Amino acid sequence: MEIFNALMQGFAAAITPANLLWCLVGCALGTAVGVLPGIGPAVAVAMLLPITGKVDITASMIFFSGIYYGAMYGGSTTSILLNTPGETASMVTAMEGNKMAKSGRAGAALATSAIGSFVAGTIATVIVTLFAPFVAEFAVKLGPPEYFLLMLLAFTTVSAVLGKSTLRGMTALFIGLAAGCIGLDQISGQGRYTGGVPELLDGIEIVLVAVGLFAVAEVLYAVLYEGRVVEAQNKLSRVHMTARDWKRSVPAWLRGTAVGAPFGCIPAGGTEIPTFLSYAMEKKLAKGEDAAEFGGAGAIEGVAGPEAANNATVTAALIPLLTLGIPTSNTTAILLGAFQNYGIQPGPQLFTTSAALVWALIASLYIGNVMLLVLNLPMVGLWVKLLKIPKPQLFAGILIFATVGAYGMRQSAFDLVLLYVIGVIGVLMRRFDFPTAPVVVGMILGPLAEAQLRNAMSIGEGSAAVFFQRPMSLVLIAIVLAVLILPRLARYLGERKQRMAAA
Repeated sequence: MEIFNALMQGFAAAITPANLLWCLVGCALGTAVGVLPGIGPAVAVAMLLPITGKVDITASMIFFSGIYYGAMYGGSTTSILLNTPGETASMVTAMEGNKMAKSGRAGAALATSAIGSFVAGTIATVIVTLFAPFVAEFAVKLGPPEYFLLMLLAFTTVSAVLGKSTLRGMTALFIGLAAGCIGLDQISGQGRYTGGVPELLDGIEIVLVAVGLFAVAEVLYAVLYEGRVVEAQNKLSRVHMTARDWKRSVPAWLRGTAVGAPFGCIPAGGTEIPTFLSYAMEKKLAKGEDAAEFGGAGAIEGVAGPEAANNATVTAALIPLLTLGIPTSNTTAILLGAFQNYGIQPGPQLFTTSAALVWALIASLYIGNVMLLVLNLPMVGLWVKLLKIPKPQLFAGILIFATVGAYGMRQSAFDLVLLYVIGVIGVLMRRFDFPTAPVVVGMILGPLAEAQLRNAMSIGEGSAAVFFQRPMSLVLIAIVLAVLILPRLARYLGERKQRMAAA
C-alpha cells in the first residue's frame, strides 16, 4: 500500500501540463532520433543534456525518460521498412521485419513492434515499481563467471541465425568474432589487428557493420543483381494486424518481456543479447507454417519477441541505476551524469532522500509508454507509405541515411570508407549465400565473452574451477548443457521410434 501511495503521488507530479509536455517532446524527439542510423538513445540524451540546464529536475528526468523510450522504438521503424537498423537493439528486428515489409505486411510488423514495446515496457515498469530493490540486490551478486556463462548461453543458440548451411553460418560467425578483436585489448590496452591504422584502435563500430551489411549491401545487391525484379518487392497489402497476427504476437510479447527484464539489471551486453536470445527462442518454438515464415516471408514472432525483449531490458536497466547507482548501459551512464549534475547521487538512499523525484520518474515511464503508443500506432499507415516511394529514390534515401548516420558517430571520413567496404563484403556474402546476421552476433558477443572469461580466470587465479564453485554458475551450466543436449536427444529418440514403428 505504501508503494501504491508513493506511485500515486508520483503521478500527481508527472501529470502537470508542463511535465506532460516535456514527456511528449521527449518521446517525439527520441522516436525521430531512433530512426537515424548510428544515433542511438545515448547520443540523443548526451546532445540534449545542456537544453535542460535551467529546467526543473523532475521535468528534465521525465524528458530524458521520454527520449530513452522513444529512441528504442524509433530504431525499429527503419529496420522494418528499409532494413537499416537505427541502433544495435534493432538489428534482430531487421531480420524478420524487413522480410515482412517485402511481402506486403509492413503495417503488421510496425504495429506488433509498437504494441510489443508498450506491453513489455509496462510490465517492466511494474517490476521496477514493485521489486526494484530486491532485483538489484540479486543482480549485484552476479560476477564475471556468471556473465561469461550468459554469453556462452547466447552462443549455444546462435544456430537460429546461421542460415541454411551450418558451415557458411559458422564461417560468418567467425568473421564477426575476428572483427570484434580489432582495436585495443580491453584488459592489457595493447592494439590488436589494426594493421597500423590509427582509426582502428577504437575498434569497428557495431552499428557501422550492421548498417553496412544490412542497408548498404541491400541497396548495392538490388542494383547489381536484381534489376527490374526489385520493382515487384515491397508491395503493400494491409496496414493492421489480423486475428492470426494477434494470436502469434501476444505469447511472443510475454516471452520477450520475460527474457529481457532480467538482462536490464546486469551489465552483460545491453539489449543485444536478450533480443538475440528472444529471436532464437521464437524460431525454436515456431511450428509448421509459422516456422516456414522465418527467413522466408517474415515471421511476426521474430519482430514481436525481440522488440518486447528490447523494451523490457531498457526499462529494467533503471532498477540498478536508481537503487544502486550502477549504470548497465551507455544511456543509463549518461542519465547517471544528469542526476549528478543536479547534485543527486542514485543509490540505496535515493528512495528516501529524493522519493518525490524517483516516483515522478517511475510514473512518467507509464505515461511515456502510453504516449509512444498513441504517437506511433496512428502513424503506422504514414510510415508504410515510405514503401511507395519509387525504388531509385528510395535506394538513394537509404544510402544518404546510412552515410549521414555513419559519419555522425565519430565525424570520421575513414568510417565512410569502411561503411562501403563492409557494404561490398555484404554484397559478396549475399551473392555466395553466406548469412550476414552471424557476423553481427559474433562482433557483439565475442569481445564481451572474452573480457568476462579473462576476468573470471583472474578471479580463479587461472583455474577453471571458478565456474563450478558458485550456485548461479552451476544453474547456467545446466541450462547450456540442456540447450545443447535435449534437442539432439529428442531428435534421436524420435528417429528411433520411427525406425521401430517401421520395423
